[in-house]
Amino acid sequence: MSTRLRAVVAAAVATLLAVVVLGTVVDFFVARHLHRGLDRTLRARAVEVAQLAASAPALLTTPGALDSPVGSTQAMVEVVDRRGRIVARSLSLGGRLLDRSLAAPALAGTGRYATAELGGADIRVYAAPLASTGGAAGGGAVVVAASTADVEDTIRAVRALTLLGALGAAAVGAAAVWLLLGRALEPLRRLDRAAAEIGRTGDPRRRLPDPHRTDEVGRLAATLNTMLETLERARESERRFVADASHELRTPLTALRGNVEHLARHGSTPELVADLQADASRLAQLADDLLVLSREEAATLPDDEVRLDDLARDAGADEVSAEPVVVRGDGEALRRAVANLVENARRHGQGRVTLDVTARDGTVRLEVRDEGAGVADVDRERVFERFHGRGSGLGLAIVRATAERHGGRAYARGARFTIELPFVRKPSESMGIPYGDESEKGLP
Repeated sequence: MSTRLRAVVAAAVATLLAVVVLGTVVDFFVARHLHRGLDRTLRARAVEVAQLAASAPALLTTPGALDSPVGSTQAMVEVVDRRGRIVARSLSLGGRLLDRSLAAPALAGTGRYATAELGGADIRVYAAPLASTGGAAGGGAVVVAASTADVEDTIRAVRALTLLGALGAAAVGAAAVWLLLGRALEPLRRLDRAAAEIGRTGDPRRRLPDPHRTDEVGRLAATLNTMLETLERARESERRFVADASHELRTPLTALRGNVEHLARHGSTPELVADLQADASRLAQLADDLLVLSREEAATLPDDEVRLDDLARDAGADEVSAEPVVVRGDGEALRRAVANLVENARRHGQGRVTLDVTARDGTVRLEVRDEGAGVADVDRERVFERFHGRGSGLGLAIVRATAERHGGRAYARGARFTIELPFVRKPSESMGIPYGDESEKGLP
């Protein structure tokens, strides 16, 4: 089932259930009201007959004196004496007789309602005691009965109307949801067709149509277009990467092929062997950097604790100032990233290379700087791109990938290249020794 059809079915079922529940409640109260109304009518008629028996007992036997309407039918009345013998009865009874047991509670002095059957039809009965004065009926009882057919017909009519109303409301609700969803889903259908066309052509430069809406559909279209822009940039980056990698590989391969041809024609010389070794070393370094970068971008972060100050002292900088700090991550990858920063400073910078490690505000900063002019502001981000620099051009790209994998970042400002990583703790904190007292406790 489509989303539209599921929504229509859900709306119809919910509406139907709601109206049925409401109708059930209404039916309960209507039925109770009608039955109570019938009981009140029977009791009022019994009171009238009792008053007539007390004030004018001779009128009880007058034909038609006990007849009175109850709804669309006539009330059925029997008056019995204290021995249960019939004294008077209404014409509406015809040749039928009410069950003698119905008068028993009233003869005992208690008025009572009952439900009985007369001639195959259900009746509602009220029996009331009569005063001991009042002629032949004195001390007897009056039994008033009426058919419940009108009440039941009304209740059945209410139930039928409730069911019809529920079906009608469900149909109207389903139609409304069908129409509303049709309009609401039309932008999604356009987005679906456009996305299918983009998938068919494989062209990430294409964009989904703007529905010109600020609701969920509009936000979805904007999000998908942003995703397409990201994919386009990633594809362009990969294209440039392949082109740059091909260019970087072509130079040593061309030199290597020329040296091999010279070797085949003229034999080897020390200079030629040195060139071959340099070309092979350059190719191996480039292949290693490509593999490292690929692994950095795909690897997950290990849960090892690494002393960043130890890595800094082993990186080969001219001057090192490192606070003892512990970070969580891949020690070998972090060692390689720090070494790449130091190597970059030596290769492209000037003067002494200084390395600082500090921990402030929950962040560890590892900074490598030299005494040169550094990177221009316009190249701050580009220096970390693949093959931007001379040589293999992957050293700083590996630094950025490593920093991002460890939940940090890498950036450049002038001659300062910085890696920021989440701070874990000072080495002394896990041992319960205040920082700065390591020498007093015999710690290195």
